[in-house]
Amino acid sequence: MKLLYKPFAIVMGVIAAKLGHNVFKQIWSQIDDEKPPKPTNTDANVPKVIAAAALEAATLAGVAAVVDRAGARTFEYLTGFWPGEEHAKSPEDD
Repeated sequence: MKLLYKPFAIVMGVIAAKLGHNVFKQIWSQIDDEKPPKPTNTDANVPKVIAAAALEAATLAGVAAVVDRAGARTFEYLTGFWPGEEHAKSPEDD
């Protein structure tokens, strides 16, 4: 059943990337009126480049986690199977 999840996960990954970039642009527009600086731009301020890169990475990772979790729960709802690892019961749980 996990094999059926792969195409679903790929589509969810594309959605997460697009959504993550849009969220980052929205957040950055609240911080600065200009576009995020590119590291190769000669006029770019180093702290601003680092801040933009760190914020973009954190935003993309957060959005990817939300979309991945939502995709897994949707897959479970549709098929009845959880696509990832399930929590193993420890002896303490009994």
